[in-house]
Amino acid sequence: MDRDFAEPLDVDALARDAGMSAGHLSRQFKRAYGESPYSYLMTRRIERAMALLRLGRMNVTDVCFEVGCSSLGTFSTRFTELVGVPPSLYRQQAAKATAGLPACVAKQITRPVRNREARVAARS
Repeated sequence: MDRDFAEPLDVDALARDAGMSAGHLSRQFKRAYGESPYSYLMTRRIERAMALLRLGRMNVTDVCFEVGCSSLGTFSTRFTELVGVPPSLYRQQAAKATAGLPACVAKQITRPVRNREARVAARS
């Protein structure tokens, strides 16, 4: 999923490759990664979208389809949930905030934090 994030998610095919049922794969995946395969994939897609938006060469719609999302509405909603701002606003703000930084540094400091992780960190 990390490499082929733009491809459609096929849990049944992943399960076959792993030699288990789709339900068992999903449970084991969630146990290992703390989220469902779909949620994990969407996080990878949003991370890639963030990188493309920081470059400023593509509009939000093109980025949406480039990262494998088929619905701009779903992409925008999920992006806003993970990042905290809509993709169009992120594109404007991130270009300024990361100007002059190497891409690897920009990726680390802008990595999305899931809501449950943010709440746990806030309590610490």
